[in-house]
Amino acid sequence: MSQNYDHNDPEIVEAMKYLVLPPEEKIKLQAQPFDGKKACWAPDPKESYVAGEVVSTKGDDVTIKTSKGETVTVKKDNLQQMNPPKYSCTDDMADLTHLNDGSVLANLRDRYARWLIYTYSGLFCVVINPYKRLPIYTMKVVMLYRGKKRTEVAPHLYAIADNAYSNMLRDRENQSMLITGESGAGKTENTKKVIQYFALVAAASVKKEDTGKKTMTLEDQIISANPVLEAYGNAKTTRNNNSSRFGKFIRIHFGPTGKIAGADIEVYLLEKSRVIFQQPAERNYHIFYQMCSTGIPEIHKLCLITNDPSKYQFVAQGMLTIDGVDDAEEMRLTDEAFDILGFTKDEKESMYKCTAAIMHFGNSQWKQRPREEQAEAEGTEDCEKVAHLLDIDAAELIKGLLKPRIKVGNEFVNKGQNKDQVINSIGALSKSIYHRMFCWLVERVNVTLDVKAKRQYFIGVLDIAGFEIFEYNGFEQLCINYTNERLQQFFNHHMFVLEQEEYKRE
Repeated sequence: MSQNYDHNDPEIVEAMKYLVLPPEEKIKLQAQPFDGKKACWAPDPKESYVAGEVVSTKGDDVTIKTSKGETVTVKKDNLQQMNPPKYSCTDDMADLTHLNDGSVLANLRDRYARWLIYTYSGLFCVVINPYKRLPIYTMKVVMLYRGKKRTEVAPHLYAIADNAYSNMLRDRENQSMLITGESGAGKTENTKKVIQYFALVAAASVKKEDTGKKTMTLEDQIISANPVLEAYGNAKTTRNNNSSRFGKFIRIHFGPTGKIAGADIEVYLLEKSRVIFQQPAERNYHIFYQMCSTGIPEIHKLCLITNDPSKYQFVAQGMLTIDGVDDAEEMRLTDEAFDILGFTKDEKESMYKCTAAIMHFGNSQWKQRPREEQAEAEGTEDCEKVAHLLDIDAAELIKGLLKPRIKVGNEFVNKGQNKDQVINSIGALSKSIYHRMFCWLVERVNVTLDVKAKRQYFIGVLDIAGFEIFEYNGFEQLCINYTNERLQQFFNHHMFVLEQEEYKRE
């Protein structure tokens, strides 16, 4: 990689600490002793593979002295060859002489230990979540990657994004970026960085004015879609404090000259079950806790809620707070994002009311009539709050839950429901309301991002929920994991099978 950057700019110099291995450290690594005939990777139950040296060989059994000081005997077929020191901390793992599991894991581990989170592997960019903010996403870093060849700059997601942008302009073809990985790997954060990159390098000159007379750009609105979607679509899980519980495909549209000309979002597989059930170490969607916070106190009066989320059954089954996250500040950011996206006061309040209605629905009490297959309301206060927030008649709501009207043949009849059936109906209704509200939210965001400018091409960015295995796995986990497997199959087919067929034709 070229070292061609401004060594006198403190911002760039600081960023380079997290992007480039210092030359003196590279020289030190390359000077380490190495015997290619003895050095190898040996399987290890804790670390997958450890470095070792062959001590002796007897048939298929090889005795190894590992870097941990242990002497182990393993089958010859289970050993993997080690690369010479000149490949230590390499930028691109496609350059490795021996591309095996042990070498790949060691290279990624060595780079991560130096906070070099981006590593190429041929056409792909491997990212390891640092779980902290790094100074490698500034405007100056963006401009460092604009228009550069991949070999001229250090590994970075910006290089992949710029490559897609340049290919789109040169080949006049749409491009797509697939961001995959297990839950908590950092897919959504990197998706935001990609969108930020396009917003900065392809910014249109036209500014828009919202109803509050604030001047803003389409790029501002594209970026502001994230806080809103995360508030309603992300939640704390056992593996990730800000886990996307839905998949999305974001298309950034560009005009003939390469300037941004709009965007749209498609969503998939929202985890509806979370609305009414969470595991002990998890939370419901962020918006419920944001609304209960002191971020915007007026919401409490508007939605008839308190500042204590533990009072609401659908919200209080798991954790109530997240370490290092201020729900009050997040609520203010969500509300501000609504404003930037051009939502009216009525639209915002309707969203908040529907969300609060679900909270009250979970608190409604029901009891079974003695010796009857019929439930009845045990107090109507919560249902009256739900009806008020949804602007419907409370008596009709309660009647619809206790004795829903169903069609039998050509006639409609009222069917009595027992307590369990009523509770199940409330759960199903709550999930349906939340899902429809989320879908409407996405459609409304798309209306804002559709600026009627001339569209020539698009770059799509796919961000789906990652592969996950919990202590309790439901239907959503089956759908999420199956989607990830099919995506991997699609990826393998296009990157390997079709490439091989192309080579055969040539």
